Amino acid sequence: MRAVKLFQGYLWFPRGLRFEPKEALPAQLAQALPEGPAHLLLDEVRPPFAFFEDGTPTEGQRFFQVTVLVRTEKEPLELRALAARVSEELDPYLQATPAGVGWLLLEDLRRV
Repeated sequence: MRAVKLFQGYLWFPRGLRFEPKEALPAQLAQALPEGPAHLLLDEVRPPFAFFEDGTPTEGQRFFQVTVLVRTEKEPLELRALAARVSEELDPYLQATPAGVGWLLLEDLRRV
């Protein structure tokens, strides 16, 4: 079995916001997979860029790198349907985050 990334990106929010992503987002998704669940990894990181597109500094934000991966024997490009399913399952959790929480997740079908 190999690990294959389905999504990679960031989640961020103001430092003063009482929010813990590891409590609000599931650690596993798509539980019924033959290979096992997809895993959502959250790692707090320094802001990966100094400013947002609108010029707002990122220094007052907490950033988390978000990686969604699955262990599988399948080739990465065979996992498009799974990525769509995981995206649909994760979306309600992201939409339920408090105001001020932002995220950018991109499909990234590659071996880890």
